[in-house]
Amino acid sequence: MGERSVIAIDQGTTGTKVHRLGFDGKFETLGGFEHRQIFPRSAWVEHDPNELVDHLTRCLALGKDAGAIGLDNQGETVIAWDGKTKQPIYNAIVWQDARTEDEIQRLKATGAETETLQRAGLPLDPYFSASKLKWLLDNAPEAQDLRRQGRLRLGTSDSFFLDRLTDRFITDVTTASRTSLMNLETLEWDPILCDLFGVPMDCLPEIGPTAGELGEMNGIPLTANVVDQQAALFGHGCRERGDAKITFGTGAFALTIAGDKPLRDAASGLLPTVAWQIADEPCTYALDGGVYNAASAVNWARGLGLFADYTEIDSFATEAAIARDIVFVPALSGLGCPYWDRSAAGMWLGLGLDTNKSDLMQAVLEGIALRASEVMRAMSALTPPGDQLSIDGGVVRNGYFCRFLAAALARRLTIPSSAELTGLGAAQLAMIGAGLATMETLPPAPPPGQVIEPGQPLAAELHSRFGEAVKRCRAWR
Repeated sequence: MGERSVIAIDQGTTGTKVHRLGFDGKFETLGGFEHRQIFPRSAWVEHDPNELVDHLTRCLALGKDAGAIGLDNQGETVIAWDGKTKQPIYNAIVWQDARTEDEIQRLKATGAETETLQRAGLPLDPYFSASKLKWLLDNAPEAQDLRRQGRLRLGTSDSFFLDRLTDRFITDVTTASRTSLMNLETLEWDPILCDLFGVPMDCLPEIGPTAGELGEMNGIPLTANVVDQQAALFGHGCRERGDAKITFGTGAFALTIAGDKPLRDAASGLLPTVAWQIADEPCTYALDGGVYNAASAVNWARGLGLFADYTEIDSFATEAAIARDIVFVPALSGLGCPYWDRSAAGMWLGLGLDTNKSDLMQAVLEGIALRASEVMRAMSALTPPGDQLSIDGGVVRNGYFCRFLAAALARRLTIPSSAELTGLGAAQLAMIGAGLATMETLPPAPPPGQVIEPGQPLAAELHSRFGEAVKRCRAWR
């Protein structure tokens, strides 16, 4: 298809996929590769950077006739490498990793969170990149020697990929906005934040736009580089203030368009972030709320033997588990928005001798939906919500989950016909960055595959019941 199409490479937490978008609107997946999840210790999560690059290269080969490339990345995942050899000096530390919790607590004790909230818009949490970058600087073999030689490079995963595959040491504003090191107003690395975390600015990549002329991969122009959740926001068709989506992948990630200025409200627990920047145009900002465990909680429950086949949990013969006082808080990796509490732990409450596997699994699905509901209530208080919410990700294939979520949100849900909204958004941004389309002339997006009406809203006392359960799981670790 050549100049008649672009490709998007979606480099995610569990695998890498390549998609093609034609100017006729046809969108297809060309292939993909899963990579290893490495768990050296409890709460440590790593990937092999060379394995990720190998998968990127293989994806490029599958789309070698494209007119442009869009790349999306994991966001807060970080890598340290030798700028001369382009070889990593340690495994990638993944966004889920919590090894820097002690350092985060030390910084909180000094009052440093005031600076991170004011300058980066982010609370102190191991989720974000800064403390992980400092850990690499202090612990990765060769890091200090390479720094003395001026060869050490530190960055989010995208900057490593681009240094290897385009020979440009760059990142984009969406990815940089997830590090706790970029100033949301200036869109540049903030010297005070870099000093606070102990991350040398001269080891960080240059920050550029999301879409534009970003280099070449295998002779094909790279015209978009973006965080996966922002790519998904674009792919969902969210363009106007209040437009929102939730992706229920490994975690659940809610974003809503906030406008042309950062929308700050530290008390809400929501995070102002960059949605995208097209070339030298002004930024579009978003509000972000992340729930650490969604599909990861479902997969964990399957590993425990609560179900064998996904068809078993698509419906339940009983009323909602929470209505029967059986509650699950999916804080298996702690609580994200609006609590930002890594000391929280996953918990079932209300169990009795009559509780069975089906009850436990029903509560798991409801707990994921109720955590997402907490985030969306906070968002709706800050920016006018649209009349419907677009959702995607593996968990939305579960009918019970979607019906319960619609009731919990008291909101119409739309499920796009394509399951690959992250790749679609990256491809659309690549078209715009290449000058092959504008916001107004993009190929038509696939129509919604399903619309779910809210029906009877979940009773307020059940939301309160879940809130009580959340309180009990906090400060457990």
